[in-house]
Amino acid sequence: MATFNPMLYSKSAEYAIQALIYLAEKKSDKPTMISEIAEAYNIPYQFLAKIMQTLVKQRLVVATRGRNGGVNLAKDSKEIYLNQIVYAVDGPPPETDQCVVGLNKCSDETPCPLHDQWKPIRKQIREMLASEPLDDLAERVVEKRIKMENK
Repeated sequence: MATFNPMLYSKSAEYAIQALIYLAEKKSDKPTMISEIAEAYNIPYQFLAKIMQTLVKQRLVVATRGRNGGVNLAKDSKEIYLNQIVYAVDGPPPETDQCVVGLNKCSDETPCPLHDQWKPIRKQIREMLASEPLDDLAERVVEKRIKMENK
């Protein structure tokens, strides 16, 4: 399991978000092949396959085996939030906040040089991840793609 990056999240979590955005955009009842997602986002297939296994275990994705197999979202994209995806892949954030500059101890009692500036930002990031549903994000990705194609 990857360590929680105090800045945002791991590359694995980024790929998981991209894969779930793809599934949310597609809105298909038929399973989507992992290779299709990997190709669409230029993600190494084996790496994405491992991430998908994790997402299946965390019940965010359902896998179907066989000739017409693949993956689907386990629930409606309105019910999946970014923090669920990040925590499924990276694990929940540590109980004690990690220092943004990498010092062993960083708290209100023993602050690092950036503690006072970083503390509210960390809180905002956690709140943003917890309040951002996958369907909204997927919609905005589609809108951005359309704008880019029209330029």
